Amino acid sequence: MSANLDFVRSIYAPWERGDFSQVGWARPDIEYSIVGGPEPGCWSGVGAMTERSREQLREFDHFRIEVDGCREVDEERVLVLWQFRGRGKASGVEPPGTGAYLFQVRDGEVMKLAYHVDRDHALADLRLEE
Repeated sequence: MSANLDFVRSIYAPWERGDFSQVGWARPDIEYSIVGGPEPGCWSGVGAMTERSREQLREFDHFRIEVDGCREVDEERVLVLWQFRGRGKASGVEPPGTGAYLFQVRDGEVMKLAYHVDRDHALADLRLEE
């Protein structure tokens, strides 16, 4: 197992408990993107990533992720497949959802983090199979 794979696992372990408070793993100039979905976009910097993530989390109670798998794509990139859990604050509904995070790690820091709203599209873009 590579150091990058272990590093990424240490990042998402708190996320599985609903703890999204740590950002020391990210480079200050991290590139954060949302690929697909109703609000795609790209943001630069830890502050912008944190604010965008908070906006998303505000819509849910008890939000957390459950990881379905994690694998290296190449020397720098690690793909995490996940499901989200939570209850919509306005609707009270627990919507099913899956997605993927693509981490790009260099020198022990995440330099890029892409949140893929559609797991299947992420796998297809990377020419991988689930």
